[in-house]
Amino acid sequence: MTSTFPTISISTERLVLRPLDEDDVPALAEMMNDEQTAAWTSVPQPFTEDAARHWITEYAPAERTAGRGLDLAVTEFLTQRLVGVIQLGRTDWHVRSTELSYIVAPWARGEGYASEAALATAQWLFTDQKFERIELRTAADNTASQQVAQKLGCISEGVLRGACIARARTEDGGWSEVRTDFIVWSLLPEDLEGAGEQLAESGGFTSYTDWN
Repeated sequence: MTSTFPTISISTERLVLRPLDEDDVPALAEMMNDEQTAAWTSVPQPFTEDAARHWITEYAPAERTAGRGLDLAVTEFLTQRLVGVIQLGRTDWHVRSTELSYIVAPWARGEGYASEAALATAQWLFTDQKFERIELRTAADNTASQQVAQKLGCISEGVLRGACIARARTEDGGWSEVRTDFIVWSLLPEDLEGAGEQLAESGGFTSYTDWN
């Protein structure tokens, strides 16, 4: 029998992580068309509202039902505005391991939202779901993503050489694919001790997660 993630909502001081909803279509499409998102992810460009709707209504539910992963909308608690997405994938229920990735809307960057959402998700995975390992992969030149991994207390395990396809703008305004390395990071339950306090000191995370 395949294990699956539950349908959940996770709250932090500033954020609510919840299942993606069809109301998120316009904001999700806009976020996926951002230059940084296009450069460091494999999402199709341009990313249409139809593609966003397919992700929300078909892809995300199928991933959860099959036990492969979980996609969560990250929203501001006060405004309900979509600030990003947390994705879990490549989940191994026997090893109790999953890969975590994050995308943040351009207007919400620099606020510590990725760290806050990732930490809340990690705490939920380790405490509520009894996971033993979370893996992150960051492109070699994606320093912002690497800073999130470091803030969480992740340990850098090594480099997957030539394993990542990033994108760069061409002179005619299109995109060209560029092969680069992946840095592999891991987070184990014991690595999280103190991560919440560190983020609280930097204003990024001030309360322990609660979930329903």
